[in-house]
Amino acid sequence: MKIPQIQIQTTKAELWLTIQQPKQQIQQPQAEMQIQQPAAELAIRTTEGQLYIDSTQARRDLGMVSSMEMTKNYAEKGKQSALAGVARRAREGEQLMSIEKGGNAIYSIIDAKTGPKNIKMGMKFIPSGDSVKTTYTPATVDIQTQKNEPQIAVQINKPTHHYTPGNVKIDLIQKPSIQIDWEV
Repeated sequence: MKIPQIQIQTTKAELWLTIQQPKQQIQQPQAEMQIQQPAAELAIRTTEGQLYIDSTQARRDLGMVSSMEMTKNYAEKGKQSALAGVARRAREGEQLMSIEKGGNAIYSIIDAKTGPKNIKMGMKFIPSGDSVKTTYTPATVDIQTQKNEPQIAVQINKPTHHYTPGNVKIDLIQKPSIQIDWEV
């Protein structure tokens, strides 16, 4: 007995692929930017400090006075001296008038003019410590600032995009085939 046989012979298909890669170009131009910063405004106002010095009393203590004040002082001293002289002479006249009551009026008058005098001793500071008066008004400073915001202008540039699509070309180099043989 003979067994039937089949023989199958195949040939594969062969393809040739031609591939063209896609190309893509993207460029992003930089944005155009302009920035301006206006300067801040600054205003400074000051009032000067003031120092007042009153040395009138110190000058008086040192004997430095105006001619008007000096004349007034000498006139007052002259008046006081004249009044003191009149009072002294009146007192001496009273003593001499009452000589009959006893006592030594002439001796006491001469002794008052020539006798020991009470002299004041001590130190005097010229000018006195508190004779110069000062008043000080401090200076003031007023500062006003005004800030100015920056001015920013931005121009955004769109990206440039170039795209070339890819391509695949398929060529059949060898056709597929099947060959079947059988025997009985």
